[in-house]
Amino acid sequence: MGSLLKDWALAWRFAIREMRGGLQGFRIFILCILLGTAAIAGVNSVAASMSEALEGRGREILAGDIRFELKQREANTAERAYLDGLGQVAVASNMRSMVRSEDKARQTLSELKAIDGLYPLYGKFVADPDRPLSDLLAQRDGVYGALAQPMLLDRLGGKIGDRVLIGDMTVEIRGRIVSEPDQLSDGFALAPRLLIAREALAKSGLMQTGSLVDNNYRVKLLDGARRVGEIRREAQAKFPEAGWAIRGAGNAAPALSNNIERFSEFLTLVGLAALAAGGVGVANAVTAYLDAKRGVIACFKSLGAPGRLIVMVYLIQILVIATLAIVGGLAVGAAITPVAGYFLRDYMPVPEGVTFYPRALGLAGLFGLLITLAFSVLPLGRSRLVRATELFRSQSDTGWRRVPARYYISTGLVFLAVAALAVFSAEQRFLAFVFVASTAGAFLVLRLVAYGVAALARRVRKVHSPALRLAIGNIHRPGALTGSVILSLGLGLTLLSALALIEGNLRGSMAGAMAEKAPNFFFIDIQNRDIDGFKSVVKTAAPGGDVRSVPMLRGRILAFNGEDVQKRNVPQEARWVLQGDRGITYAETVPENSRVEEGAWWGKDYSGEPLVSFASEEGHQLGLKIGDTVTVNVLGRNITARIANFRAVEWRSMSINFVMVFSPNTFKGAPHAWLATLTDHAATPALEQAVMRSVTNAYPGITSIRVKDALDIASDLVGQLATAVRAAASIALVVSVLVLSGAIAAGNRARIHDAVVLKTLGARRSMLMRAYFYEYALLGLSASVFALAAASAASWYVVTEIMELPFRFLPGAALWTLAVALVVTAGTGFLGTWRVLGQKAAPVLREL
Repeated sequence: MGSLLKDWALAWRFAIREMRGGLQGFRIFILCILLGTAAIAGVNSVAASMSEALEGRGREILAGDIRFELKQREANTAERAYLDGLGQVAVASNMRSMVRSEDKARQTLSELKAIDGLYPLYGKFVADPDRPLSDLLAQRDGVYGALAQPMLLDRLGGKIGDRVLIGDMTVEIRGRIVSEPDQLSDGFALAPRLLIAREALAKSGLMQTGSLVDNNYRVKLLDGARRVGEIRREAQAKFPEAGWAIRGAGNAAPALSNNIERFSEFLTLVGLAALAAGGVGVANAVTAYLDAKRGVIACFKSLGAPGRLIVMVYLIQILVIATLAIVGGLAVGAAITPVAGYFLRDYMPVPEGVTFYPRALGLAGLFGLLITLAFSVLPLGRSRLVRATELFRSQSDTGWRRVPARYYISTGLVFLAVAALAVFSAEQRFLAFVFVASTAGAFLVLRLVAYGVAALARRVRKVHSPALRLAIGNIHRPGALTGSVILSLGLGLTLLSALALIEGNLRGSMAGAMAEKAPNFFFIDIQNRDIDGFKSVVKTAAPGGDVRSVPMLRGRILAFNGEDVQKRNVPQEARWVLQGDRGITYAETVPENSRVEEGAWWGKDYSGEPLVSFASEEGHQLGLKIGDTVTVNVLGRNITARIANFRAVEWRSMSINFVMVFSPNTFKGAPHAWLATLTDHAATPALEQAVMRSVTNAYPGITSIRVKDALDIASDLVGQLATAVRAAASIALVVSVLVLSGAIAAGNRARIHDAVVLKTLGARRSMLMRAYFYEYALLGLSASVFALAAASAASWYVVTEIMELPFRFLPGAALWTLAVALVVTAGTGFLGTWRVLGQKAAPVLREL
């Protein structure tokens, strides 16, 4: 042990002394590690800052200490008394409703929110004009006030002071909504907001039996020390059939928090791919540096230094330089947080000032260190094999082969550590495992592709063009750029091409297959008494349309086989079924777009115990089987039904589908509304507007949702997410360019000799330029062919197996990949070798 410590101390002294000459040859090394580390640190720091801000401002975002949410009903007397006993209670009701201009010529969908006089308990609601909400929403001359988001006014072509119709009532727009403290806790908005008083909602005629309304009771606790978990258990024990969803300030916007976490995990993996691509540059830089130190290593050997000491000396140097690069990357990553906060401050809460997140920075630093070691161990292993005779035969490469097995084992262990860290630091471990395995597979295949390209070039015999013959020779000669170019550029192009194909297919499905199969409209909140008249109005407005309707209720799944679903270990892909309330229905026959896969459907006029048909894929993901029981809360009543069958559901049709379909006797006599669709693929925009106008004017309480508008919103969201992902993935391409630049710079010495000899023999500069262009173009073409093949396979799997959508190859993505590959390789190659073409012959010839 003492001898080992002495060796490390001696190695440290030698390493530091030798580094006094500067960091020449490590610029690419530093940039590769710095960029990759900065990407991971930045992504995780921004995610941590947003999560911290969500948690720190939870009371403002929730507009209360705790929120009780009830679907389709208000709290009864006993429940309200319990809530009042907890503290001050503010009530808000949320629903979707149509808003019409006063002349009934225009209408649009809105997210209607009705509040009482205590709203908000925390935070500040900002309106334009900035006046008290009680004044802006009050009744004047028999007309209530309303506040609207600017988009709603744009859609109606209205302005402040105009009157609009909601349900059976007229309200006056008295201002614009600037910001809502609890907007994030309300979740995704399909339409712009319209804010009114609860007294106005009660008189609007919109609150009908079965109306899809969320009643939120926000409480400012009298006893601030009470924990949310304690209150939740108490409330559920006192009111086991209330069916309310209870959320505390610490989990004010769970959907947003989950999305931030998932997105940051994915971008972390993308950053890791960029760091891995930079590992090629690390390996090249370390190899070139140690190659330049062969004379020094030979001197060490001639003086009796053991191979272990030599490895220690250069390992210390590499770790010191890597530490500098990592620290720089962490500084850049930390600086990204306030910059991102500046651009995101209008959309979500962000922390004030500059804040550091040790876990995020530590994770990035550890990734940077492990990648450095993973790509440095083998070159270091070769360094110990340099012989003392190198002092007399400086051109010899003897000793750079037969690296001891322990260095290969060490390299493998470090790569496994990188993979383990990537997988176990992610919540979605299967996705992380697939990504890491795919990246490792891509590295292996790219190495094989490089060998294949070199072997193919070696087999080429008859080439009449001298420039092309020289280019082909450069591809397979010792020290060729083939491996570095294809390995680094191929990985970056694969990542970007796969993202482009996935985005293109997803958007194409939304605009094509989904839009063609989907109905034109969904209509909700149709009352029992209005269903026949509604169908008549729609058929009159759209004679060629197909109108379908089903009864609809809302229910929350509470238990499977009597076990609370909150205590079950549910896989990530099935959690959406248990989050919040689900639309449910009943039917005597198997619904369209479904087929029974297992079990049997109940007979006509069935009157036994309640039965339920469960969606097959979701049921099996939840671990359910035929005969299991499902307990749901509907309208404040717990209902337990037995699973009679599993059915395949065609979700992509976007027609009426439900996870659960109950036997009709389950809800016999229960109040409910109806859900309907209109499908008319020949309908023009004018006809669709006429349908909306006819339905809304005839039945103001019915909400019309145009499917194309929803698909457009989803497509825009996909585009915004794809832009963020491509920005992160582009780092991999930048790193690839750096690796390519480093490889070209490292090989310039040999190219200078070649160029001088060829020019001495009569070669023109134009011929050498063509030769280099052919070489880089062939390498870029090889990298792009692999990138397209790998990206197509990866995107096909994601689109067909994960998204369950049809896949089609996009020629535009192929041309884009080819163009980027040629521009990057040819452009970087020319810039890197331009000095070679202008090298004077005499100084080089004297050294030969």
